[in-house]
Amino acid sequence: MHEPQSALDFARQHRGAALEDLKEFLRIPSISTLPEHKPDLVRASNWVADQLRQLGLEPVEVLPTAGHPVVYGEWLKSGDSAPTVLVYGHYDVQPVDPLKLWESPPFEPAIRGEDIFARGASDMKGQIVAQLKAAEALVRTSGLPVNLKFMIEGEEEIGSPNLGAFIEQQRTKLACDFCLNLDAGVLGPDVPSLTLALRGLAYFEVRIQGPAGDLHSGTFGGAVENPANVLARLIAGMHDAAGRVALPGFYDHVRPMTERDRADLAQLPQAEAWWMEQSATKALGGEAGFTATERATSRPTLDVNGMLSGFTGAGSKTVLPAKAMAKISTRLVPDQRPEQVHKSLIEYMRRSAPPTVDWEVEILAGAIPGIIDRDAPEVQTAAKALEGAWGKPAVYKREGGTVPVVGMIQELLGVNSLLLGFGLPDDNLHAPNEKFHLPNFYRGIETLIRFLAALPA
Repeated sequence: MHEPQSALDFARQHRGAALEDLKEFLRIPSISTLPEHKPDLVRASNWVADQLRQLGLEPVEVLPTAGHPVVYGEWLKSGDSAPTVLVYGHYDVQPVDPLKLWESPPFEPAIRGEDIFARGASDMKGQIVAQLKAAEALVRTSGLPVNLKFMIEGEEEIGSPNLGAFIEQQRTKLACDFCLNLDAGVLGPDVPSLTLALRGLAYFEVRIQGPAGDLHSGTFGGAVENPANVLARLIAGMHDAAGRVALPGFYDHVRPMTERDRADLAQLPQAEAWWMEQSATKALGGEAGFTATERATSRPTLDVNGMLSGFTGAGSKTVLPAKAMAKISTRLVPDQRPEQVHKSLIEYMRRSAPPTVDWEVEILAGAIPGIIDRDAPEVQTAAKALEGAWGKPAVYKREGGTVPVVGMIQELLGVNSLLLGFGLPDDNLHAPNEKFHLPNFYRGIETLIRFLAALPA
């Protein structure tokens, strides 16, 4: 890979300015879920728009949605033969509760050691500023050799409820060769990593109804079916003895892992002991025949996220509850889809629920899995860029979580997303004392410079 030396030198000489811009961005309390912060969301969107204008993008627009606006800007000065990259990010952040656990004010950036602490530092204002500074270094020196389009939203932390409609309305404007999604991370400060796949999601509420109202368990117990007992039996039957999900047809569309997939995951610094330490558990469980890393990142799952029935207060109350409810999530892998899993769960309930109760299943959320070919040119270019910045080869990983925008872009724009970010597993995302490792911030800028400079080749 040819070294874009002048741009790298520029970035290194302007690290102080990059850090000051990051601090300025972090001071804006752009909490998307709290209505009182709506003016701050406007401030944050305008801040991003101003940065894009200073880079020379034209046009730059703050486009309204039914919720918070999307910032759009484009650099199409590199010609039709150059690749066009859609850069995705979000300027909104999570709430800060519980405030008393923060060691410094969440919207007053503080540097301790090699980390900068503030809400949004890693998720994901630091990543956005890294991209802005990489583009700036190229624009001010050797030139930006690719076409860029920026789509920076303000609702990711509340599930991007209006982004799908926005993308659909703006399909022509957002047309690109692939999406660069900065909302990602590496496995460790010295472990450059690329995420090749994300799991999807299908989330359900299962409701069981028995008698019209709660009954005395002494009077009616044994004669009337208890909905809580029924729900417990149904949930127990959703897995077999080997830890596999027992819904009919659940695995019909699961893409098998290849030997190279398994070899990539085996190289990661995530042995069984790592998973036990991270989860603070004394033993691991799950589907037989797979490692913990494979189970947590590359195999489909079904989990109960919450249950409610009957009396749950202090002391005792001998009640036979009228109804019971469970929240159930399934994590999906390529090529599963939420609607297929919904059908599987309905069929399981038809086969397994007794006639003594009524039941219903409601799907509350869904997102398709995301995957990108390890051999895709943008993936290999990113791997070489990471190696250039870190001085060691990048490893390939998969994530067990879900990023809905990846599926949206795949379905609505017909392109894949490259997940290239620099956060760390211990950055306290969504928790007090969120941080961003400053060496990763600077290496992230240099990675993105190398990546953008090499893409046309």
